[in-house]
Amino acid sequence: MTETVGVPAGGDQQVKGLRMERVYTTEGVHPYDAVTWEHRDVVMTNWRDGSVNFEQRGVEFPDFWSVNAVNIVTSKYFRGAVGSQVRESSLRQLIDRVVKTYVAAGVEHAYFATPKDAEIFEHELTYMLLHQVFSFNSPVWFNVGTASPQQVSACFILAVDDTMESILNWYKEEGLIFKGGSGAGLNLSRIRSSKELLSSGGTASGPVSFMRGADASAGTIKSGGATRRAAKMVVLDVDHPDVEEFIETKAKEERKIRVLRDAGFDMDLGGKDITSVQYQNANNSIRVSDEFMHAVENGGKFGLRSRTSGEVIEEVEAKSLFRKLSQAAWECADPGIQYDSTINDWHTCPESGRITASNPCSEYMHLDNSSCNLASLNLMKFLREDGTFDTRTFVKAVEFVITAMDISICFADFPTEPIADTTRKFRQLGIGYANLGALLMATAHAYDSEGGRALAASITSLMNAVAYRRSAELAGVVGPYEGYARNAEPHIRVIRKHAAANDLIRTLADDDTAIQRVAGEEWRRGLEIGVRDGWRNAQASVLAPTGTIGLMMDCDTTGIEPDLALVKFKKLVGGGSMQIVNQTVPRALKALGYQEEQIEAIVEYVSEHGHVVDAPGLRREHYEVFDCAMGERSIAPMGHVRMMAAVQPFISGAISKTVNMPEAATVEDVEEIYFQGWKLGLKALAIYRDNCKVGQPLSAGKSARADKGAEKETVVEYRPVRKRLPKKRPSQTVSFTVGGAEGYLHAGSYPDDGLGEIFVKLGKQGSTLAGVMDAFSMSISVGLQYGIPLEFYVSKFQNLRFEPAGMTDDPDVRIATSVLDYLFRRLALDYLPLEKRAQLGIYTADERSAQVNNDYGSSDVDLEGMRSTVEASSATAPPAPKTGLEKAHSSTELLELQLGTVADAPLCMTCGTKMRPAGSCYVCEGCGSTSGCS
Repeated sequence: MTETVGVPAGGDQQVKGLRMERVYTTEGVHPYDAVTWEHRDVVMTNWRDGSVNFEQRGVEFPDFWSVNAVNIVTSKYFRGAVGSQVRESSLRQLIDRVVKTYVAAGVEHAYFATPKDAEIFEHELTYMLLHQVFSFNSPVWFNVGTASPQQVSACFILAVDDTMESILNWYKEEGLIFKGGSGAGLNLSRIRSSKELLSSGGTASGPVSFMRGADASAGTIKSGGATRRAAKMVVLDVDHPDVEEFIETKAKEERKIRVLRDAGFDMDLGGKDITSVQYQNANNSIRVSDEFMHAVENGGKFGLRSRTSGEVIEEVEAKSLFRKLSQAAWECADPGIQYDSTINDWHTCPESGRITASNPCSEYMHLDNSSCNLASLNLMKFLREDGTFDTRTFVKAVEFVITAMDISICFADFPTEPIADTTRKFRQLGIGYANLGALLMATAHAYDSEGGRALAASITSLMNAVAYRRSAELAGVVGPYEGYARNAEPHIRVIRKHAAANDLIRTLADDDTAIQRVAGEEWRRGLEIGVRDGWRNAQASVLAPTGTIGLMMDCDTTGIEPDLALVKFKKLVGGGSMQIVNQTVPRALKALGYQEEQIEAIVEYVSEHGHVVDAPGLRREHYEVFDCAMGERSIAPMGHVRMMAAVQPFISGAISKTVNMPEAATVEDVEEIYFQGWKLGLKALAIYRDNCKVGQPLSAGKSARADKGAEKETVVEYRPVRKRLPKKRPSQTVSFTVGGAEGYLHAGSYPDDGLGEIFVKLGKQGSTLAGVMDAFSMSISVGLQYGIPLEFYVSKFQNLRFEPAGMTDDPDVRIATSVLDYLFRRLALDYLPLEKRAQLGIYTADERSAQVNNDYGSSDVDLEGMRSTVEASSATAPPAPKTGLEKAHSSTELLELQLGTVADAPLCMTCGTKMRPAGSCYVCEGCGSTSGCS
């Protein structure tokens, strides 16, 4: 796909350029013309208080985009003041804004051989984004094609030296990055320890003391306007004299939190007193060397070295220090571990400096003062109906995405000049993927199995091989990265290491064997071209969390993660959500050879129980295919580590992933995980033990323990008293139609105290429907007279779905999902004050118009602060939610209700929903907000 085109350009020179061929698109047909578009209304509320966070009506999307994807893209990525004429209102506008900017830059910088090639590139990129084949990281959607700085990177690594000027500059640069909603990491090991002297003769403060100022700064910037905590990573080398203080920093704070909590202070996540605790705005990691790990393995001593002279100033027992590291991680999940020797052994540019740190989520690792441009492919888009992987299309997709990512560096802006300089010289890219867990299950591979790891490794190897091959082709067209000449030999060595690792994959099936074979050919071709022309990019791939963009692509799983659970939430047109079985479950059962009747029975069982144990007709040897991160059959911690180890040799950077461990795990278990991570060749690893933190949402397990130790209190029994209506009372009758069905609502009220009874006439006298509605009306009326608030009934019955449903003749309630949905919305409008209706998201037509004009007509809104709960549009009504669903607001909470699993995830700072894991970060499946940097 890359060749030299003979176009005279002065003398006998030739102009080089990429020749493109169509993969997804057809000549003469624009991708937009090949899909069905529809208009939808997006109304987003906070489930805790019902307040409207965001509203935009009439947005245009393809009919196959889910409600959740539409809501997140509309609220987070559409630019322009809400309610103004310049506000984006169509996915076409968003994609065009980004793609046309990329194509224009590609033309300007001579990436394409002819204008026709540029047009093909534009159409193919548009198709892939339109059909959710891949996505750029969030900053691209935020910034590209707008008047804002064209920042395309979310991952940054900073540098700090042993001077006060450098330390203060660290605070400044970090603050600017946080202000823009991104995250950064750095290594503090150059700062001299508290055991060393200053030039003036005094004792140095040490890096941990300076961490206090940076932590306070990050917390202040967050509370000053951001909707999530600042994302940052702090790294310290294991040979730093202050390493023990650094290791115990957050563990000591966690103990302080427990003492303050027991004393009555509000130390829950987001509590008013939690801000007094230090070091909570960063992830901490220890950099360990092979020398240290060998000392741990052999029970030897290890030297801590002066930062100024490099001499050993103290010797410690390596095993004891490793134990303290594991103990701290067991207590509070920090610090994580980064394997320095492994990281730098795979470093393509060692002549330009060592890799000393990572971004906050630990997937990007390269030179100090640099950044990484990320994009992720949706692996399920390459799975054919017969269950085989579409290798050819995958190869072409990687080519297009890598080309676009490299073009972006030509026009991108950066938060600091040192970062801009390094990124333009080394052009680090980070292509990755999402939906691996769904792909493995759909192809009947257990996540923790040799077959699953072989398929994952083969796909990852192919992705990285094609990325580097395309990078070599780009170098032949527009030149290698500026730092390549100095680092040619180590760069080639690392590419050969990747290629050699591909040969070591132990494939077990025809599909992964075929993928590995193609990957081997790509490594061979890439090396041949690269040795001749160099490479355009110092790095090509990472595995990021893919939190928000994973939701944008309608992915079931993020990054390298397995399925969270076999059941999940699906947002409904018209508002609310329902519990469904993941669609990968029936696909996996079909791949395993089960018949349609068996599949239906097993899916029904999973829907009721949330797991496959004892499912009718399911063979026990197939249980492992359906193992998930949480639930009845959860993947063992080492299963996650083994999967990371399988794909790590084929990733330029690292993998964002936290290994979850049960609450009963021991410190020895943590030691084993960290030790095996080194043995298996990982670059970084973090663990999280359930319930190890106090500052988290109260879980069922914790509340039970709290109740057990609580003192017995005197029980006072309160009995409700019925307040009957007077013989003569005011009332009103409303006629209505819902989906063509006619009826009457009679509402009687107390003379001065609100609604007291209802009667509903629906159906012919003597019919079953009429009788049921009479009984229902009496039970509601008695409840109202016993003091049950009307708003309680409204919250329970609005959005209830059954026939008849559809259009009504009421201008304030235009669409109803059922007769009860209409009746209680109407009662709310007639009998509840505006402030209570606002919490329920119920307004008259005039109130909605006024709200849009007043609230959104002239001011922008905080697009990070959105959560989707309602989108009104016509669609077929799905089945009613399962019992208990009203208590849950996310898949994580649903699992706790169904399976009793304690899920230690934070609440979303935007909408209050409990978040779910996404790599080493968390993502809110309601509004798309993440706790990390992407």
